[in-house]
Amino acid sequence: MSTPEKTGFWQSGHRPTLIASFLYFDVAFMVWVMLGPLAPIIAKQLHLDPAQKGMMVAIPTLAGAILRIINGVLVDRIGPKLTGAISQIIVIAGLTVAWRFGISTYEGTLALGVVLGFAGASFAVALPLASRWYPPEHQGKAMGIAGMGNSGTVFAALFAALLAKAYGWTNVFGLALIPLVLVFAFYLAAAKDSPDQPAPKSFAAYAAVLGEKDAWWFMLFYFVTFGGFVGLSTSLPTYFVDSFKVTPIIAGYCTAACVFTGSLLRPMGGALADKLGGIKTLTFVYIIAATVLAVISTGPATLPLAVALFIVAMGTLGVGNGAVFQLVPQRFRKEIGVMTGLVGFGGGLGGFYLASSLGFIKKATGSTSVGFLIFSGLALVALLGLTTVKRRWRTTWGAALVGARI
Repeated sequence: MSTPEKTGFWQSGHRPTLIASFLYFDVAFMVWVMLGPLAPIIAKQLHLDPAQKGMMVAIPTLAGAILRIINGVLVDRIGPKLTGAISQIIVIAGLTVAWRFGISTYEGTLALGVVLGFAGASFAVALPLASRWYPPEHQGKAMGIAGMGNSGTVFAALFAALLAKAYGWTNVFGLALIPLVLVFAFYLAAAKDSPDQPAPKSFAAYAAVLGEKDAWWFMLFYFVTFGGFVGLSTSLPTYFVDSFKVTPIIAGYCTAACVFTGSLLRPMGGALADKLGGIKTLTFVYIIAATVLAVISTGPATLPLAVALFIVAMGTLGVGNGAVFQLVPQRFRKEIGVMTGLVGFGGGLGGFYLASSLGFIKKATGSTSVGFLIFSGLALVALLGLTTVKRRWRTTWGAALVGARI
């Protein structure tokens, strides 16, 4: 007699590892994007121009993108648990230094951003740590739950500016250490590497993955979905402050509403992709995202309208994040560690592009409209690419899958 789908899912993997992956991802993302909600406060104190503000919030994303590739390699060679432990130690040490000695220059914020990149690289650890415990028919749900750790961006948006006003923005780094250390302890105790670990690959094998056209397609697809999500997560506090003259705290609340929607819908995107197929789900994602971002580029007249539009955009991109990673482990199950790093790199690069370009365009034109319109165009490029590959995917590797839809 068959078991219900929900019961089958929980029995098919390792629940403590899934929870540890989610929590690690959650607190890591919280600190990864924390310069975003602090940016209006830091920029005022350090006298930064719009381009510098954009670069300050974008550097952690770029560093995280590059480090995801390194973590992807380490995951396949030393295992996800140890790789994650090393990254967590580096982030805890870096925040401790920033808290104890303070930051007084623009260059100092960039240096901190590089350290925070190790938190962003958690993506390449948490997802394979969870994914390797689950069969193909449950990949969307497993990756969605672990990936919902990007909800940590909500905590950064809600509390960073509020705590900075109460205790000073440098002390926010010290307060962030509390959940980081607690989660690190739980991670060490609860997380386990799956017994189904692929054998370590040669470096030539990693290069061979880049020879697969599908790897590049997945990087493009995640460039738009995750790049849009994290780029907006770090840029919206400054956008709301500059466009509607609200306080950093109010801007943080508005950003939190948008980020929460995107985080909440990520696992739903994975589950939806399990039901409908990742290709169909992504098709709707790119159409809606392109449309909403184009509307945003016209300049919403009021704060409530802007927040509503960004909630739709972030929710749609969140669904897309879950859908991409319903497909990746099915196409590259044996290379999931390095592929998570590569696809994560593409997503991080998209976030760096969006956050930095909005700052530079704002400085050059006095408005961010062109930046949003360009990213809308990139969503249409992704849609065109998806249309190009879907027939081949469904008739090749997709046709060989049992119990899963693409």
